[in-house]
Amino acid sequence: MAEATQSGHDADEGTGRRDFLNYLAVGVGAVGAGVFAWPVINSMNPSKDVLALASIEVDLSQVEVGSAIKVFWRGKPVFIRHRTEAEISEAAAVDPQDLIDPQSDAERAARPEWLILVGVCTHLGCIPTGTAEGETKGEFGGWFCPCHGSHYDTSGRIRKGPAPANLPVPEHEFLTDTTVRIG
Repeated sequence: MAEATQSGHDADEGTGRRDFLNYLAVGVGAVGAGVFAWPVINSMNPSKDVLALASIEVDLSQVEVGSAIKVFWRGKPVFIRHRTEAEISEAAAVDPQDLIDPQSDAERAARPEWLILVGVCTHLGCIPTGTAEGETKGEFGGWFCPCHGSHYDTSGRIRKGPAPANLPVPEHEFLTDTTVRIG
């Protein structure tokens, strides 16, 4: 009888040791997988130069009424136009229901004198003209995409041509009267 008890005790001790070794192997494997996976996952984070472009601040003090500038944000052109009273009035007078992509001017320009748009045509991704002096602005005085003939008005809304949507308005906020942060 004593012999049977002794054998059972040895069997329990062996099972406990085997369980411990299994847990230890699984734990070491999990830590090893984590050590391997961390650099791979971390490499998917945006690089420092991309993070630096996540937002930009633009000084508007040199942009005269009636002119526009082009800056680059996240690799895309952004048009900033200091609109005249006539451009603001013309854009506000348009009934949004008559547009391909209905939006009022007030929805697109938080400050009526400043219009900020991503300068990429919504048809095939071309860059419309109309920002620099002497460039064609199209039939509605805004921007014109010469590749396929899309015409945008002074609020960046599509008025004629194959583009399906208005020029996008990026997220932005005015930090001061002459500084805007885009992004």
